[in-house]
Amino acid sequence: MAGERSGTTAVVTGGGRGFGKAFGAALAALGAHVVLVDIDGAEAEAAAAEIRAAGGSALGLGGDVTDEARMAAVMAEAAQANGGIDVLINNAGLHSDEYGQPILKMGLAKVRRLFDVNVIGVVTCTLAAVPHMAGRAGAVIINISSSAAHMGGSAYGDSKLAVAGLTITFARELGAQGIRVNAISPGLILTDTIRAELPEATKARVKAMQLIADDGEERHIVDAMLWLTSGKAGFVTGEVLRVTGGMAAGV
Repeated sequence: MAGERSGTTAVVTGGGRGFGKAFGAALAALGAHVVLVDIDGAEAEAAAAEIRAAGGSALGLGGDVTDEARMAAVMAEAAQANGGIDVLINNAGLHSDEYGQPILKMGLAKVRRLFDVNVIGVVTCTLAAVPHMAGRAGAVIINISSSAAHMGGSAYGDSKLAVAGLTITFARELGAQGIRVNAISPGLILTDTIRAELPEATKARVKAMQLIADDGEERHIVDAMLWLTSGKAGFVTGEVLRVTGGMAAGV
């Protein structure tokens, strides 16, 4: 599929469903070769198969983002298609109701797993991808944070606050290699999962905090990703873009 991203490779973690799957489809539609990585390899390959059926180029690979050796192998395989990696989207993360509980209720094991995936996973994948990204024109890393990072009060939000901090740190460290690093903090986005799992009272409470009354949709996050990974954002790095309808507005 020809397009403005032809000749580029994008790696998306957590690519089997949700935002990751949508990111992959959008980039493939512009001509990128997309590698979807997910702890559920079958789900990743199923999402990749949908892209291929639509005329795009995609590969689905299984792997845990906390597994250093596996992520190194994944990035090396991804780089083979076009001689390197142009876009890395660190999207994989734990965010279910199970990991949204108070720390005292979750206990140490679950909190450790939450931070291992949401924070250390970003570090692991970034370190694995950088050797294949350095020096490539327009190379960019996008981390997925959350509006919860800016509001406090949960271990999940704290893990995503760490992702925002890592975004700045990696932007400083990788700028000399020509790699931009930014993050997106989604607010209440009514994906199929959120529609099915989040109580209506919670949706109403969060939406009442927005400054824009419209529903947040998956396309809003996809559009933000497409802008941040494009040349139009070529002078933007170390930033966290809040796509929250104003819910998490702040300085």
